[in-house]
Amino acid sequence: MPMIFPFPVAVAAALFAAAALAPRHASALTRHDFPEGFVFGAGTSAYQVEGAAAEDGRKPSIWDTFTHQGHSSDGSTADVSADQYHHYKEDVKLMHKMGLDAYRFSISWPRLIPAGRGQINPKGLEYYNNLIDELILHGIQPHVTIYHFDLPQVLQDEYGGLLSPRFIDDYTAYANVCFKSFGDRVKHWVTVNEPNIEPIGGYDNGSQPPRRCSYPFGADCAEGNSSTEPYMAAHHLLLAHASAVSLYREKYKAAQGGQIGITLLGWWHEPATDTPQDAAAAVRMNDFHIGWFMHPLVYGDYPPVMRSRVGRRLPALPAPEPAKVRGSFDFIGFNHYLIMRARSIDTSSGQEPRDYYVDAAVESNEP
Repeated sequence: MPMIFPFPVAVAAALFAAAALAPRHASALTRHDFPEGFVFGAGTSAYQVEGAAAEDGRKPSIWDTFTHQGHSSDGSTADVSADQYHHYKEDVKLMHKMGLDAYRFSISWPRLIPAGRGQINPKGLEYYNNLIDELILHGIQPHVTIYHFDLPQVLQDEYGGLLSPRFIDDYTAYANVCFKSFGDRVKHWVTVNEPNIEPIGGYDNGSQPPRRCSYPFGADCAEGNSSTEPYMAAHHLLLAHASAVSLYREKYKAAQGGQIGITLLGWWHEPATDTPQDAAAAVRMNDFHIGWFMHPLVYGDYPPVMRSRVGRRLPALPAPEPAKVRGSFDFIGFNHYLIMRARSIDTSSGQEPRDYYVDAAVESNEP
């Protein structure tokens, strides 16, 4: 059976915009233009659409801190955003009117468990139960992402968030609450959204929270190490994913009958020129970008090219971790937005310091 994943919101919106702008004599694009078995859907993340940032017990995530410190490109925050927290019923009606088969959304960790661990927020629990029930009432499959970049700020402050192995236990406990609370109705789980990009923005160039980086790879970061921290953050995300999958399979899957996987950012890299060097750079960058997670998920370790080029800065996967990571998915999701052009850069002189892109020896740009 082929794996089919819902469109990101931007894609669904583009399809309907194309229909709206088509000549009047042209037929409108509808769900019926897609074949039987195709899952036509849209996706969002909690921080981007829920709003109600300080209501009903929700506490700040690292993205709240980031935007309130003025670091978003236009100075905006998501305090209100699309306000889905208050308007989910209207939103679901619109989804139904659009003919969506599925809606992929994420749970806000700081809304469901405001302290990062421990007590569940009853208002948060009520909201997600209501949203899931409303979707099912309208014949729309809920596809739930457990973690989409919005780490509770309290855990960032307590132990450094993704840089600490303590994140794995706290994330697994949070995932357990999600499975226990919603798994009777949710049959499609995504453990982590795009774990192959959060470590770059958050820990290499500092363009995203928690804004950690080091010279010369990032600008205006108060602290960080671009040479080591991206690999450490990604490693803990990988192990947290595997831990949640193991928990789901051992405790919930038989009774609930759901599927669980992970969603990667799926930029594809093509050579910037027809030289052998750029052709090799494209292959290498795909290994660094997609293989960073896919290789351990399939084979139990990071890609050989990463092992050889990153060396000791790439965390080890000692037993029993390879067995736990390998095969820890029922499906793989890809968020594919664009193709990148990879140009080989010369690092033969042993350039120091090094970051992810220097390790890959690739300059990656949009066409």
